[in-house]
Amino acid sequence: MAPATTNNNNKPVTKSGPVPFKEVDDGSVPDHTPKEEFGELVAALPRKQQSILELRLYQGFWLPEHWVPGTIVFQRRFAPRPDDVILASYPKCGTTWLKALAFAVMARDAHPPAHPDHPLRRLNPHDCIPFIDEIFAGGEDAKLDLLPSPRLMNTHLPFTLLPDPVTNNGGTCRVVYVCRDPKDMAVSLWHFLRRRHPDLPFADTFESVCDGTVPVGPVWDHVLSYWRASQANQDRVLFLKYEDLLRDPAGNVRWLAAFMGRPFLADEEAAVQDVVELCSFEKMKGLEVNKAGTSGAYKAMPRDAFFRKGVAGDWANHMSPEMAARLDGVVREKLQGTGLAFS
Repeated sequence: MAPATTNNNNKPVTKSGPVPFKEVDDGSVPDHTPKEEFGELVAALPRKQQSILELRLYQGFWLPEHWVPGTIVFQRRFAPRPDDVILASYPKCGTTWLKALAFAVMARDAHPPAHPDHPLRRLNPHDCIPFIDEIFAGGEDAKLDLLPSPRLMNTHLPFTLLPDPVTNNGGTCRVVYVCRDPKDMAVSLWHFLRRRHPDLPFADTFESVCDGTVPVGPVWDHVLSYWRASQANQDRVLFLKYEDLLRDPAGNVRWLAAFMGRPFLADEEAAVQDVVELCSFEKMKGLEVNKAGTSGAYKAMPRDAFFRKGVAGDWANHMSPEMAARLDGVVREKLQGTGLAFS
């Protein structure tokens, strides 16, 4: 565990992590914005409007424009702690579920998953684990120092855009990545975007996924960045599939816990099942905290938008066989020879 840190009022933070970010963010760290610092650089990048977001092509990926300055700051200034765990995902690929599972696993000593006052019963998973992309975009990165170790953080950035201290072989922090069948991802992304843009045609989102000009895309490059990293360093990068989590949640929870350095002991089988139940789609969707309010700083979204169906194969209700075959073909071609496949 890292030594206690202090906040701007010189008050020590002595709790053992992880703790809910919302409960540590006491407002003592003033916000600032890196937007002006890198304004000229961002303005010179290729631009594309995609649904509700303006995208810029930065180091090979289409990032929401407001993320780019924060990404630069993240790359240059982030100082990982040895026991940090970064949860990574492409949008709409199981991010909320992974956050809930990781928090419940890592915090189970202080917060037994069966306890009626568990943080995940009163806070949205996005309130428990900070979203690095929004934190740095809003100039709130100093707030990460308030978190006791081990810290849990989340990002949608590809592995190649993470800071060197995270990606180089000399680093010690861990990265967990979850991916999903791109067809289900495309459908889930469309439904999510429609909460802000109700008239958005599915065809628009589908075409953006196919040609790579989708937020944080191309999708295949994003997935491959973590796949290759996991193959090169399995001790530091864990690669999960959403569909595998659905098929065997308990087995994957044990695997996740061991990777994060908090393995379940032989007498903790009940705790494994309690984590699975607490973080199940049905349980999370039914909680009052996940039915009202919003999450997200820049484009705040209703919390219930993060809990739609939680299944695999829903793409069949939205795509024609020809559309599905086209997207499968694109992805298959891009993944050829890598050892990774979705279908």
